[in-house]
This record gives sequence, structure tokens and C-alpha cells, in this order.
Amino acid sequence: MNRLKDDIRKYSEIREAPNGRQYQSLSSLKVREIAHRNRCSSKEIEILALRSNIVPERYQRNLGSIGIEGQARLLESKVAIVGVGGLGGIALELLLRLGVGALAVIDGDAFSESNVNRQLLSQITNMGAAKVEVARQRAESVNPSTKMETYRVRATEGNLAEMINGSHVVVDGLDDIPTRYAVQRAAKGLGIPFVHGAVAGFWGQVMTIFPEDEGLELIYGSEAEPIPGDERDLGTPCVTPAMVASVQVAEVIKVLLGWKDVIRNRLYVLNLKNPASGFVDMA
Repeated sequence: MNRLKDDIRKYSEIREAPNGRQYQSLSSLKVREIAHRNRCSSKEIEILALRSNIVPERYQRNLGSIGIEGQARLLESKVAIVGVGGLGGIALELLLRLGVGALAVIDGDAFSESNVNRQLLSQITNMGAAKVEVARQRAESVNPSTKMETYRVRATEGNLAEMINGSHVVVDGLDDIPTRYAVQRAAKGLGIPFVHGAVAGFWGQVMTIFPEDEGLELIYGSEAEPIPGDERDLGTPCVTPAMVASVQVAEVIKVLLGWKDVIRNRLYVLNLKNPASGFVDMA
């Protein structure tokens, strides 16, 4: 441990933040060098640097809002994303850039051309590729400090608990209501908060569901006869999942860092066409 700390101090340098204050910085290149030399993960180096008040440069612009301790906690956290298409792909990107240390990504689907209009990971060159494999490649290029678990399976009642176990938050990247209920049930059984999100046309909604909350029943009614969504009729322009996924990830941050004002027992509704947004009290 002392050797690691010595290496981090040795290779750090003084830089100036946008507000003019100086700070000790550690570049991503030096993080990788130290990790390789000491046969440990780059995430371990980044956490130890933060605990030593040395800023991994890739997170410097996070710290004014999240803080050094908050950034270290994000690196120590794990988030599960069920569905890595429109909502889930954008959530993945944001969580990687925030510096969440571990992700479990679950999706049994492959990319098709109709995904390109809104799914961040989808490109004309990767048609037919497994979504979780493209997600893994994206993670390696954006933030190699994030440990990624990928599951190329369809989420079901029988396999969800095992795949999301150990996560601190579960993110809803799904497009069907029955699977959402299955995820909510698995998350509640493990005591994990679940950040629901859904989109239809220029409309979107977000609600964070804690294990003791009623949850999706407040939105969709009885699981046996849920109220259907409008996505199949209204489609999904790219701006809506981008906005909704951003709100979902903001909720993830609040849960992981213990912040107040989580969107709980109320539904945050966005209408980007008017635009109008607001809360619906679900309690």
C-alpha cells in the first residue's frame, strides 16, 4: 500500500482547475502504468489517489458537483442495467463517464437498423452484433477502470436475481411492462432500489422505486392487466431516451451518494414537444 501511495504521489502533477485553484492530478496514462507495475486494477489506483486527495484527471470536471469522497464512492459502487438499447445504452455511457466502478449489463438482443435512430451503441457497421458485446467494447474504450459483467440473455423471473445480485441500484432500460415487473420483483427481493424509466414519442417518465415502495403498480396498475404504453404507436425520437436516461442516471447518483430529493412515490413526467415537465404524486 505504501509503495502504491508513493507511486501515485511520484507521478502526480500540479494543475490548475477552471476556477484557478491548484490541485494534484494523476493522468489516465500514469494510472495505467502504476496499475501494470503493481499488478492491480486501475480502479484501485484511482480510489487510492482520491483517498490521498489526488485527482484522477479524467474525473476533474465531476468533482465540483460530486466531490472527492463522492467520486471514490461511485468507483466503489455497482449498477445493473437491464436492457442496453435506447435508454440503457445512454445510461451505460453516462455511468462510464461518471466513473461508476462496476456494471452488470443484461440484454439478449442484437442490433438492427431500426435501432440506429436512438440507440447510442448502434451503428450501421455493427448490425447483428450482440448489444452486450458492443457495450463491453464501449466500456473498454471509454473507461477501462469500470469492471463490466455482461449477460447475453433475456431477463426473466428465473435469472434476474442472480445477475443483479451485488448491485447497489438497478436501471430500467426495458421496453416491455411484464419484464419491468419481473425486474422490480427481483430488485425488491434483494433490497435494491430500481430506477424506472419509459419513453413514448416526445413523452418520458422516471420514478425511483425502493424495496418497500409500491412501485410500478402505481403507474401501470395490476400486473395481471397492466395499462399498455404508447411507444409502439408514437415511436421513439432520439431526444426522448437521451433526456430520460439522463434523469435516470441523476437518480442513480442520488441513491449511491445518499442525496435527498430522490423521485420516489411520485412520477416525473417529461413532454419535450411542448415542452412541459412536472411531478405526479403517486402516493
